[in-house]
Amino acid sequence: MERNGWEGGRLLINLAAIAENYARLCARVSPAECGAAVKANAYGLGLKEVSQTLYEAGCRTFFVAHLAEGVDLRRLVGEDSRIFVLHGPPPGTADACLTHTLLPVLNSLHQVQEWQALAHIQGRALAAALQVDSGMSRFGLTETEVDYLATHPQSLTGIEVALVMSHLGCADTPDHPLNRHQFSTFTKLKQRLPAAPASLAASSGIFLGPEWHFDLVRPGAALYGIPPTAGQPNPMHPTIRLQARVIQTRMVPAGASVGYRAAFTAQQPTPVALLGIGYGDGFPRRLGQKGFVVCTDWPDIKLPIIGRISMDSLAVDLTPLAATGAALPQPGAMFDLIGPHIPLDEVACLADTISYELLTDLGARYHRLHYDPRKG
Repeated sequence: MERNGWEGGRLLINLAAIAENYARLCARVSPAECGAAVKANAYGLGLKEVSQTLYEAGCRTFFVAHLAEGVDLRRLVGEDSRIFVLHGPPPGTADACLTHTLLPVLNSLHQVQEWQALAHIQGRALAAALQVDSGMSRFGLTETEVDYLATHPQSLTGIEVALVMSHLGCADTPDHPLNRHQFSTFTKLKQRLPAAPASLAASSGIFLGPEWHFDLVRPGAALYGIPPTAGQPNPMHPTIRLQARVIQTRMVPAGASVGYRAAFTAQQPTPVALLGIGYGDGFPRRLGQKGFVVCTDWPDIKLPIIGRISMDSLAVDLTPLAATGAALPQPGAMFDLIGPHIPLDEVACLADTISYELLTDLGARYHRLHYDPRKG
């Protein structure tokens, strides 16, 4: 049953913008291949719709975090696609990677040994990626472990190294000294491993320059419109619009408080709209008394969020709109919380978080509308 209009808010996801962002990144990194990170339900935007859009746009290499995500993705894209599982196989699950045609990213000697043991059982070489820790101290083979593999080549017998990769910790800050340190470390470590295509850059790393592209890049955030470089104009198209419906409007008398803990007290009679989303929908509670929304009919007028954001609702001061003489919005009217006049990164900054967290936190209660203007 169609339930559009039953929810308190809706999340509009522009698939054409995602495809265009992918095309822009492909052009920027050519002749390197451009893959796509679609972990965390494609950053909250919908694994099915996003992965199929990227596949149609020509993407054939995908990255997920967990084995379960890889299994879900395998059902959605063609068998000519490679799917890398960034965390590698959990202990005892290597055969599941094989069953679902997934490529594990091996991060430790234990994972290498388990994959090698499966290759021995299968009687054939099995493809996998090797990740090295180039200085972020998060995932990957340490320098000591790489030395072991280099001096014990039999430890990789039966493993076809499809990719050697690492991950940058500060790529969104181009002048950070860790970037060059990681580049040098990665270059040194990969030379000690079997010859294979190399990958270092994700979204922000792409914009450090061509030498960082190696053979393959792995954008995620940039595909979904998140600015790849701090403090710089965003070269990517925005891909989402978050809207909430007015449930009720009311005139709050002077001296009355609004919401929990009386965080806002009206100094004068104040027209207020109650919108039907809150922190239960992943809209940050920290935006109470800090954030703002816009009415879709009056996009240039910022309307402050007042009081504390509740689980299912938030309150908006309509005074700036009333000052224009405009009629106040009625129940059912739509307000933008993220969109053309309220960029995602601006909302994240006001919430004292990052765009990645805000995007992936957006909950499942919204009516999600995937659309592609190219297809009518």
